[in-house]
Amino acid sequence: MKALILAGGRGERLGDLTKNSNKCMLLLKGKPVLEYNLRRASEIPEVNEIILVVGYRAEDIINKYGTTFSYTSDEGTHIKKIRYVIQRNLEGLVHAIQCAREAIGEDDIFLLLGDEVFQNSRHREMIRLFSQYKDDPPVDTFFGFCGVVSREKGKTEEIRKTYAILLDDVGNILRLIEKPQAHFNHWQGTGHCVFKNEILGYLNKTPIHPKRGERELPDLIQCAIDEGKMVKLFRLAEDYTNINSEEDLREAEKFELG
Repeated sequence: MKALILAGGRGERLGDLTKNSNKCMLLLKGKPVLEYNLRRASEIPEVNEIILVVGYRAEDIINKYGTTFSYTSDEGTHIKKIRYVIQRNLEGLVHAIQCAREAIGEDDIFLLLGDEVFQNSRHREMIRLFSQYKDDPPVDTFFGFCGVVSREKGKTEEIRKTYAILLDDVGNILRLIEKPQAHFNHWQGTGHCVFKNEILGYLNKTPIHPKRGERELPDLIQCAIDEGKMVKLFRLAEDYTNINSEEDLREAEKFELG
């Protein structure tokens, strides 16, 4: 399995904070936001390599982390090789995955967004369940998991920032809706997912979003679902934020981060 971390964008909504910095390199509790995702990827035994897709101010990330990431937790030291892929034209998340296609090869994909931050995340449990389902699938069409958080009263508006999820009667995902105008339930989708390598076969099938002019991650996953693949949700963390504003950074400062 390859851990694929997408960290190419500037984050223009952050204004002067990212004028001279990739937004994934903004400091959060003394460490770059990206580092928390590198830690999550390095903790996964199934991951044999981390692929970092970089673009805006790529040299800052490459110079900081080099070709090996090492992290010591209570469970010991985790060491993973890093391979870099340059996304020269910043055309969205699906384009970033396309750029990394050759580096991924035939491995399954643990996808992480470099600007997302989680409180008390359960990434290892999601990967463990994925491996179990892949070896002994509930149905032959099992394809992967979308990591989600639950937005209860007072926070349901957060769902409009990413994507909403509609489920069938047994909890399989029927539809993913990018930046919905209204929420349908309390599930908010994140960019942290795990899929079989077959997901790469849907990259060129993904339609271009009419408003953003890019191929969106929810639409990529939807292509697989529409062809009968079973994608399930996995409750990934207690709380979550995507760093797109100074307010998001302040919110993330409240999290307990490992």
